Amino acid sequence: MPYVLLGLAVFGLITSAVFAGIVLWAVPGYLRERRIAQAQVAARPGFTPPLSLLKPLHGADPGLEAYLETFFAQDYPEYEILFCARSADDAGLAIARRVAARHPQIPVKFLSTGGQPDYINAKVASLERMETEAAHEILVVSDSDVRVTADYLRSVALPFAEARVGGMCCLYRGVAAEGGLWARLEAVGMSVEMSSGVLAARLMEGMQFTLGPTMAFRRETIRSMGGFQVTAEYCADDFVLGNETHKLGQAVALSHHAIDHMVLHSNLAGSLKHQVRWMKSTRFSRPKGHFGTALTFSMPFGLLALAACVWLGRPLTGLALLGFAVVTRWALALAVGRLVVRDTSWLGLLALYPLRDLMGFCFWAASYAGRRVLWRGRIFELLPGGRMRAAK
Repeated sequence: MPYVLLGLAVFGLITSAVFAGIVLWAVPGYLRERRIAQAQVAARPGFTPPLSLLKPLHGADPGLEAYLETFFAQDYPEYEILFCARSADDAGLAIARRVAARHPQIPVKFLSTGGQPDYINAKVASLERMETEAAHEILVVSDSDVRVTADYLRSVALPFAEARVGGMCCLYRGVAAEGGLWARLEAVGMSVEMSSGVLAARLMEGMQFTLGPTMAFRRETIRSMGGFQVTAEYCADDFVLGNETHKLGQAVALSHHAIDHMVLHSNLAGSLKHQVRWMKSTRFSRPKGHFGTALTFSMPFGLLALAACVWLGRPLTGLALLGFAVVTRWALALAVGRLVVRDTSWLGLLALYPLRDLMGFCFWAASYAGRRVLWRGRIFELLPGGRMRAAK
């Protein structure tokens, strides 16, 4: 029995090391592209088509006012911001009005859906409403829990200089808005685990999806796929929009620009629910790829190797295998977390990421425990293909 466990552990360490190798191979190319893109963004006047920035809102999340402020401080010649919520008296809209009043030079529209249409994914109704009111042909969709720098819109616009590009998205680094261990663990997972998966997928099969914190599309692309309504029954609307863009034969670009994704769940329960929901959504959206994700984690196999070796009376061999697992995680943390998304949290990258890798495997395993998820205070059931329905 211990030899079987050791064999499984070594197999997992090999597959996770291969995954790390794929990611590390992709990093230099991405960094070269970034240097070129940064030079293009710095050029004046550069490529600056007018943009419509769509910001769906739902309540007054912690720090929302400060995050919204960054979207009004853009170094960009012509853009508008549209805010939309389910209700006209939404607390998030009230905050957006307060911020907008300090920046009268930026065109702004405040909209609401009145709860109609009553889609499973209520965010989609807001996106539909904003798309009809948008004045410009490139639509930038950004979540409320995002913080950006002044060159954000120049970076988002740049990929659309190529006519073949129908959509784009940005990598992001997790930022624990209020500190705390659980928020920091979730944040380092965003910076390293998520970004590593994106770089590997891009290298192996190209970009066939987008990432929700920031994604942008040509209006004609959205309308060609049937409008934002195509995602009305999906939890992973970002994956669907990018995948539909790919199916149209248009390119999905991964920007050189990384944004701050604020982690708002500072307590254990909130963090766990959020991450398990995301994992379950991925399981139904990309079932085969999600199943294989288990072999990209390293720490669970390192610990299994240690246990098996102790059982066999060879603890030093077990410690060496566990050390190998830790080193591969540090390599990803430094190459992806530090160099690619520029996460400055050394504590998160070196001390917490190996633990986050172990937790990621646990979340992966938990994703197979049922099909129900809690989202925005409601319980839904996930269906094959990633669709959702209200739980009975």
